[in-house]
Amino acid sequence: MIGFIKKIKKKIDDGMLSEMYMEAKWIYSYVKSYKLAIIFYVFLGILGVVMGLGGSVASKYLIDAVTGYDSGGIGFIAFVMVVMAIGNLVINAVTNRISTRISIKIGNEIRADIYDRIINTDWESMSYYRSGDLLNRLTSDATTVSNSILGWVPSLITKTVQFCSILVVILYYDPTMAVLALLSAPIALCVSKVLMKKMRNRNKEVREISSEMMSFNEETFTNLQSIKAFSLNDVFSDRLRKIQEKFKETTLEYNKFTIYTSSFMSLVGMIVTYSCFGWGVYRLWTGHITYGTMTLFLQLSSSLSSSFSALIGLVPSAISATTSAGRIMEVIKLPREKVLDEEIANEIAATCEENGVSIKLDNIKFKYEKSGKNVLENANIIANPGEIIALIGPSGEGKTTTMRILLGLLNITEGDGVIYNSKDVKCKISASTRKLMAYVPQEKTMFTGTIAENMRMVKADATDEEIIRALKYACAYEFVEKLPEGINSSVLEKGRSFSEGQNQRLSIARALLRNAPVLLLDEATSALDMDTEKRVLKNIMSENLNKTCIVTTHRLSVLSMCHKIYRISENKVQLVNYEDI
Repeated sequence: MIGFIKKIKKKIDDGMLSEMYMEAKWIYSYVKSYKLAIIFYVFLGILGVVMGLGGSVASKYLIDAVTGYDSGGIGFIAFVMVVMAIGNLVINAVTNRISTRISIKIGNEIRADIYDRIINTDWESMSYYRSGDLLNRLTSDATTVSNSILGWVPSLITKTVQFCSILVVILYYDPTMAVLALLSAPIALCVSKVLMKKMRNRNKEVREISSEMMSFNEETFTNLQSIKAFSLNDVFSDRLRKIQEKFKETTLEYNKFTIYTSSFMSLVGMIVTYSCFGWGVYRLWTGHITYGTMTLFLQLSSSLSSSFSALIGLVPSAISATTSAGRIMEVIKLPREKVLDEEIANEIAATCEENGVSIKLDNIKFKYEKSGKNVLENANIIANPGEIIALIGPSGEGKTTTMRILLGLLNITEGDGVIYNSKDVKCKISASTRKLMAYVPQEKTMFTGTIAENMRMVKADATDEEIIRALKYACAYEFVEKLPEGINSSVLEKGRSFSEGQNQRLSIARALLRNAPVLLLDEATSALDMDTEKRVLKNIMSENLNKTCIVTTHRLSVLSMCHKIYRISENKVQLVNYEDI
């Protein structure tokens, strides 16, 4: 016994059982709100077990009555059997309804929680995950976890009650039969003990390849235009088949593993069933039991073996659920994005309309945590209201990184980044200062819906007149007004309804509608012709004299309109003159 306890302790210390315990604990943190419903569900399950057992015992007495061992009460016994059978049907229907309702509610709660945590997670930490992998964790893993809420602990309780009650009845009529029926128990326990870790590893492999396949498909459909443009159809089809082959091999290995174990357990169960049958026939032949008792033994020995197998079968179910929970926990345990000086940020936002805000990056340093690569060193940038500030430099040298720092998406490694108003009220740059920013990236950022719905994402109560005004300042209304439904025209996913230049102007209009004191344009006019680009920038600054505008660009036409130009190159930021470019 001491040796067995030491082995269990070693397994816990090795981490697997401890890890599974923490994952199971996380799963059942969602159960609190549904405790009463789950208790009722378990109660119905136990009631169903009692009715099933009662029906089996009643069938014994009915057969004995029919065969002449006890001819009394045939009608009553038959009535009891019918009541038990109908009761079981009703209980099964009710428990099915309850389990479906609880699974859906918990599944939605888990998915909503994961979703909220993902979109509020530190941007850099989250950027290392493929979107398809995150989607798989949000859907498939969350579904596995939610289904396990009622598929594991309630089943453990009801199957344990079923096993124990059947065992008691068999012991009452024939202790030897009970011993025979339990022959599979030690074998099943030994098999589970040996294969548990292997089963968990196989399950993880299947989950990971499933995520890889979903990521590949999501990436393909996102970049379908480029795939077609470069005639890469066959290349990506070949890649898909390679991933499918990998998925097939991994899944078939797991399937082979489960077939071997389940076949072995079925063989053991078959041996136990035939042993019970043989013993029952012998006892019937020697006159020790009646035909009814023989029938009862056959029913109960089969039920005892199946209930024990069901208990053992909960092991892979638990492993699957905890594996999925571990994959979800890995994501939701990522650091949340920093929210600094939120009250000060709110104060600045409430008082900045008249005089705007200034931005200062003071001697900052930044490097990506995973790569350890320095992007900025001792960088200094100042932007004031009424100014257009340009960030220039070679691709990949830090312009977009600087924009992400200003947006609070990336955290400064060293130095200070602040936003302050005319009264010198200062706030550190973080997620809390994002409310002071309106951002237009180079890539498409329009969402499925209508133009008006896209605009109102940044200002829910915006009137049609306000939307049209913003579109005019962005030089977008000149094509929007020609559309059959105007601002209520549909936008396809990623703005596929419009050209690159039209998408950029719509994105700029949305940023203007937000009316934030800081406007960040990251190559946001790259798809516009020179004349439109100038008109857009002039409209922005003439209408908003106190707006602080920061742009990244390669165009001299934009630089000629800028008040200050910063060159970012080789980790350095240098203030330069337009004439020196």
